[in-house]
Amino acid sequence: MEPINLLDYEVLAQQRLQPAIWDYFQGGSEDEVTMRANRAAFARLYLRPRVLVDVNTIDMHTTVLGMPVSMPVLVAPTASHKLAHPDGECATARGAGEAGTIMIVSTSATCSAAEVAEAATAPLWFQLYSHHTLETTGKLVKHVEAVGYRAIVLTVDSPYLGRRERDLHNQFILGQHVSMANFSNKNASASPSARHLVDTWETVDWLRSMTTLPILLKGILTAEDARLAAKRGIDGIVVSNHGGRQLDGAIASLDALPEIVEAVAGRCEVYVDGGIRRGTDVLKALALGARAVLLGRSILWGLAVNGQEGVRHVLELLRAELELAMALSGRPTLASIDRSLLKVAR
Repeated sequence: MEPINLLDYEVLAQQRLQPAIWDYFQGGSEDEVTMRANRAAFARLYLRPRVLVDVNTIDMHTTVLGMPVSMPVLVAPTASHKLAHPDGECATARGAGEAGTIMIVSTSATCSAAEVAEAATAPLWFQLYSHHTLETTGKLVKHVEAVGYRAIVLTVDSPYLGRRERDLHNQFILGQHVSMANFSNKNASASPSARHLVDTWETVDWLRSMTTLPILLKGILTAEDARLAAKRGIDGIVVSNHGGRQLDGAIASLDALPEIVEAVAGRCEVYVDGGIRRGTDVLKALALGARAVLLGRSILWGLAVNGQEGVRHVLELLRAELELAMALSGRPTLASIDRSLLKVAR
């Protein structure tokens, strides 16, 4: 089957991956209520298209933290890309660069931060988990800054690892399959479950003192926390429930987005991830105030199916769908997309 959309890539990826690895990538926590809610939230929103608008030219170029990208779609941080393809995160970075967008590289990557930076042809951001001690974490921050990463994305929704029952049923242990390349051999199995630190707002303040890079917080779902982040001068917020892999029953990311956009009132950029599969999903997120969206599992599907080329193709398919959705909605520019485009289903 020649894939013509992201859902085709999902089918093909499941055929290629070992069942336990598929479950590791695909699964959520506990009953996977929140994981399903991420998709359902998009289905509750309908589009109100305008007609007789000049849509001969569609422009979806934008900037994120001042960095130009070809479209408002970034590559979300996900762990262990070598489980999907031998070239791992290096292939993902090359595919993202070919598509003209930014990859956020996970702390739990299976290629080192330096290896990915060498492979990349577009700017990279680094997703950070605090590990073991602030000293260890600080060394990692300084390292990624030195090798050219352009922002730090601190994940704040994982003081403990969510109960991912697919992995428990499969007795899946990540360290038996791949190692975490950003740590020494003795820490190679480091993961959120192996951490000794529970982050607080003081951790955010410490991180600000450690680096001059822009800082984003990933995993905020409430206006209350968004206001605290903005008050501290955070550069960006990623509205995220970790793809439904942490607190089951948490609000869908798209449902949380409007209150966070309102709470920060332009003081920082707002992004969203979770459940994005179609160009119309991207359009709806933008209409609710997101600067851009982050694409996670679908990137892994493309990587599993066809490596670097699969990643590029997944992004290009989504770009083409977004372009068509903008044209059919009568919204030829990103600036023309606003909440008047949306109607909530009854």
